[in-house]
Amino acid sequence: MMSRVGVALMAAALLVYLAVGVWLAVMFFAVGTAVSIGMGIALVVLTPVGGWALVREMQFGFAADRLGRELDAEGGMPPVETEITPSGRIARADADPLIARYTADVDAAPADWRARYRLGVVQDAAGRRKDARASIREAIRLAR
Repeated sequence: MMSRVGVALMAAALLVYLAVGVWLAVMFFAVGTAVSIGMGIALVVLTPVGGWALVREMQFGFAADRLGRELDAEGGMPPVETEITPSGRIARADADPLIARYTADVDAAPADWRARYRLGVVQDAAGRRKDARASIREAIRLAR
């Protein structure tokens, strides 16, 4: 429930950001100097790019959450097999063998989104955020 509130707040912040960005661009154009027109153009370009990036992140989060809930309902989420650090991460010594095992599952079934998602969850727990996002992004693509 808290994540839904967070998403609603981010959506509201996005709307405020877009409105303020457009308003500032108009104000810069109204001044009429070369510098202010340049800044207005920059705002006209950068404001939608920032909005697009936030929307993409929200789409990724919704899709990942949907797949996670579906996998959890099926009982397919990876169990906690190792000791977890106080920060919620897998102990560094246990991470590599665990990731290797889940990578082998992905290699055995490359078209299975469930195996790819489990790998992403384990990579995230090991602190490999970039790899985890790539694995979960691929699971989302495979689930379509």
